[in-house]
Amino acid sequence: MPMDTPTDSNGTDFPQWDLSDIVARLRDSREVTHNIRHRGRIREYPSREALIRVLDGLACALFPTHFGRRVLTDASIDFFVGHTLNETLSLLREQVRRGLMFDAGHEDVADDAIARDAARVTATFAARLPEIRGLLVSDLHAAYQGDPAATCTAEILLSYPGMRAIIHHRVAHALYTLGAKLLARVIAEIAHSQTGVDIHPGASIGGSFFIDHGTGVVIGETAILGERVRLYQAVTLGAKRFETADDGSLVKGNARHPIVEDDVVIYAGATVLGRIVIGKGSTIGGNVWVTQSLPPGSVVTQAQSRQT
Repeated sequence: MPMDTPTDSNGTDFPQWDLSDIVARLRDSREVTHNIRHRGRIREYPSREALIRVLDGLACALFPTHFGRRVLTDASIDFFVGHTLNETLSLLREQVRRGLMFDAGHEDVADDAIARDAARVTATFAARLPEIRGLLVSDLHAAYQGDPAATCTAEILLSYPGMRAIIHHRVAHALYTLGAKLLARVIAEIAHSQTGVDIHPGASIGGSFFIDHGTGVVIGETAILGERVRLYQAVTLGAKRFETADDGSLVKGNARHPIVEDDVVIYAGATVLGRIVIGKGSTIGGNVWVTQSLPPGSVVTQAQSRQT
């Protein structure tokens, strides 16, 4: 049924769009001229909403008295954790399956084989949850010891954006190392949108990691952080330059981000670029740029302004 032509208060016709022509040309763009579909076929993408549910469920299973039910007893807590994990891991397995559809290593793999790989990845990830929790507890203690404003560990778990970002990163990194890279990247972006902290899931981060305040922190894909590293807001651990191939395209996968050794503190606004090494026990002051390796125990601050 044709639509009436809209008019304004003076009776002047508004321009009308040709819906059928636009739809046809968008189809041509999708299917022919600008087709960006993986392997040219329609696939179910991982669901951001489902992954948020997965992250919430994992948080409840890892810290049930903080993120789970308000009242849990010794008799009920294991049942709650088991029930929550079973539901959460089933949901995760489906999201892993969807993500593997877009993995380069699964280009010619049948759908049923991808489903089996998704089950294997999810089971291996599940077996690592106690180890992940151990790392998170070390991060939690580092935050409590490193922030004089923290009154208790519950405050950190429930209200610190840096802690939430680390929880998400520990989950994302485990999935990334198991081959679920698209899924891990989506989880990292969920953390970014919720906390302002942007950690690539490929980044390797040791225990007792603390991000104070959090907003604006960026950690690149190939960064390696040791034990007991502390970062403040707006710190960037990034790449100095990007290698290009003969055709001008970027070479992917090269190590291009910093290695930060144990017990390093990097203050607000500092930028550390390139595949350099920040030696153990070093301190980098606020708003400085570092593009060369530093020996252990270094202290780098801004040059003092001249007094007149």
